[in-house]
Amino acid sequence: MPPDLKKLQEEFSKQNYLWTAHASNRAAARLIYSYEIEQVFENADVIEDYPNDKYGPSCLILGTTKNGRVLHVQVSYPPNIKIITVYEPSPKEWEPDWKTRKK
Repeated sequence: MPPDLKKLQEEFSKQNYLWTAHASNRAAARLIYSYEIEQVFENADVIEDYPNDKYGPSCLILGTTKNGRVLHVQVSYPPNIKIITVYEPSPKEWEPDWKTRKK
């Protein structure tokens, strides 16, 4: 069953999530800030679902910060939400809608 986007948005608005070490390291290297992640969830779309991920069910979120920065955020399903990774999608790998992987 796909994740409940409204629940994810609610939890992020309450700052009820954790960072994995991997996500924290990636965000720091890419200069992505926690407030940007929270902004992404204000206008988020689930673009990929990984119900059988080896570390537990997760999904890939697409959203835009208030400054127009497009980000992808992989998160685990509620109730224990963890940010798994975060990055700016590359035009080499993603179509211009940022939702579709290039073949």
